[in-house]
Amino acid sequence: MGTLSVWKKLRHSVEASLLRLAVFLIPRLSRRALMALARTLGTLAWMFDFRGRATAMENLRVVFGDTLTSSGRRRIARKSYEHFARTMLDQFWSRRLTADNFLDYCTFELEDEASLEAARESGAIWVTPHYSNFEWIAFIMGFRGYHFTVVAQDFKNPQITPIFTANRQGSGHQVIPQQGAMLRLLKNLKVGGHAAFLTDLNVKPSKTAAVIRCFGRKTCVTTLHSQLMRRTRLPVIPGLCIPKDDGTYRMLGFHPIQLPPDATDAEIAQACWDVFEAKLREEPAPWLWMYKHWRYLPEEGDPAHGPVTVSYPSYAQASKAFRKLDASQTKVER
Repeated sequence: MGTLSVWKKLRHSVEASLLRLAVFLIPRLSRRALMALARTLGTLAWMFDFRGRATAMENLRVVFGDTLTSSGRRRIARKSYEHFARTMLDQFWSRRLTADNFLDYCTFELEDEASLEAARESGAIWVTPHYSNFEWIAFIMGFRGYHFTVVAQDFKNPQITPIFTANRQGSGHQVIPQQGAMLRLLKNLKVGGHAAFLTDLNVKPSKTAAVIRCFGRKTCVTTLHSQLMRRTRLPVIPGLCIPKDDGTYRMLGFHPIQLPPDATDAEIAQACWDVFEAKLREEPAPWLWMYKHWRYLPEEGDPAHGPVTVSYPSYAQASKAFRKLDASQTKVER
């Protein structure tokens, strides 16, 4: 075994040990202490994550333009780090949640409670973005009797994956790996199961991706939820977790997505995002602004192809595969 492999194995063991310590300690914190720790960790991450901070500031610049001052962008970006730190800490604090006490930490605001109750028997596809505590919005639904099959990417450190998996399954959910996920999800949904997805993750252009407009700019997202909707005809139900300063959350449940039977994967993915964007504009800080949401530069944003009508972040790069996918969607839409 090479020196590099030995050090890698040792690093993995240290990381797993620290994570197990966090699993033990964090649930013992009060909500007030956890909120204070989230603010501290978020501030430290904001200070030392130079790349992420630059990405957040660039994203906020192109989306909000002159409507936000530089100090306003810094405030939102810093709060975004704090919200993400709170979400990660709550990943472990969730061990204190039970079917008897979860309502002490959240309230539900449902636009269409009848549709949600109907979905309990029929099954449904549930979607949310990386906004505030996206972990809890799924976790808490387990206590309401909706048991999801959740697709999660394995960590590079194989010792960490089972720790996160055990946490996410605490309210009755099942976490499955990405490999073979489509078939397992399809089988589960056809017998009245439920599936949950994060729909704003930027992916490479492929047959399982679609180009949508996000804050007026084109990006490439997964269509796994779209494909499952077309194959099963089950409802797609969007939800959003809104953080409150007292350490609790508002869980918003929206009307199921209404689309014609011949809707394309791209149209379904776009409809899902459109539900969320207005809310994100109202309260932008809880979104992951430090993530590269617009990696690919379409022709309309490339100075080499004529006047630029919409600006893109400086990290965005031209991609033949992305432009080919975009052109093929445009052709279908026409």
